[in-house]
Amino acid sequence: MIMTIDYQQIIDISPVVSERIGVFPGDQKYSRKVVMDCDNGDHISLSSITTTVHLGAHADAPNHYKKNSTGVEKQDLGFYLGEAQVIDTHSCSSDYIGVDDLKTKEITGKRVLIKTNSFPDPDNWNSDFKGLAPELIDFLAQQGVITVGVDTPSLDVETSKELPSHAMVAKHDMAILEGLVLTHVEEGSYFLSALPLSLENCDASPVRAVLLK
Repeated sequence: MIMTIDYQQIIDISPVVSERIGVFPGDQKYSRKVVMDCDNGDHISLSSITTTVHLGAHADAPNHYKKNSTGVEKQDLGFYLGEAQVIDTHSCSSDYIGVDDLKTKEITGKRVLIKTNSFPDPDNWNSDFKGLAPELIDFLAQQGVITVGVDTPSLDVETSKELPSHAMVAKHDMAILEGLVLTHVEEGSYFLSALPLSLENCDASPVRAVLLK
């Protein structure tokens, strides 16, 4: 969804969360239970949800991929708010996006969002989405990047157990955003807002990610 407010374009890069949305195989699917409903004569509507915290657009916390580390509520919010750069790598033919796939790109943002177009429909899970090579994470860190975002469910491919790209993020004390929707976003510079909830000790939090142009 794109809308204009006070001459500022707001580009929503979050998928709609519903019981249709895909989650990692074996993870807790999203469900909503309605306790009270105005449309059924109750004086208010009330509901509860059950879900993985790695839902749709979300921020991983360090304790998701590193022992003895902190939950999402301890993350510096500066990781998720500020100048950002969208980079299109959809022409890459390998399973992992590497440094060479960015060789023609000038890194200008502290927060880099990688558009792979390899997970096109959040409601229909596909296991062959692309990952980011750990060497690319290392390269981005050397360029001053503090946050890496992807339009896939994970920085690493679905079958990875070692999670080398997550480990490289941990090495450089960077932050991760996953599950973004970038199909309608052009390459370029933006202002990113993707603040996680302050969920104590949680390994991730859903975010409402938007870009301001």
